[in-house]
Amino acid sequence: MIHYLNGRLTEINPAYTVVECNGVGYLVNISLHTFGKIQGLKETKLLTHFIVRDDGQFLYGFAEESERQMFKLLLGVSGVGANTARMILSAMSPGEVYETITSNDSNRLKSVKGIGLKTAQRIIVDLRDKVGKEVDLSENISDPHNTIKQEALSALVQLGFTRMAADKVLNRITKESGSISTVEEMIRLALKYL
Repeated sequence: MIHYLNGRLTEINPAYTVVECNGVGYLVNISLHTFGKIQGLKETKLLTHFIVRDDGQFLYGFAEESERQMFKLLLGVSGVGANTARMILSAMSPGEVYETITSNDSNRLKSVKGIGLKTAQRIIVDLRDKVGKEVDLSENISDPHNTIKQEALSALVQLGFTRMAADKVLNRITKESGSISTVEEMIRLALKYL
């Protein structure tokens, strides 16, 4: 599986981009949210999700981990495919999708092209309990700390801690001590509280 691509943007438009990595150009489908984040950049790191179907292989790219997590959750809903999930994330940011689901706002989901009332209600019912546990929306932390926090969170989840508990502790550590410069230091501090 391709976890991320780090390379030069050779082509970019609102629906897809081409990322060149060591002489190989990867066509990556993106949402408008990601397009807005990478527009104007010459190089970028895109988190990816790779889908293999009978009619082809498709690579989807995301500027943020929260968007990739939300995309994967949306794919788990019956009747929601990759293009529908991308359409939802083009119409709303991951945070707005989260708020829409947790506030049971089926009308807002229904306003997205291709989403009917039944699909909107199914998304809300299926994901209401999952979004808080699985989607990390801590985008308000400065970029270096956000990257360190994301890596620390991933490591703690792999060590067996729940995402919610680990995220809560990492948010506390980030607020209390703003001078953390390494992932290892953040993990060590988190293990004291978990």
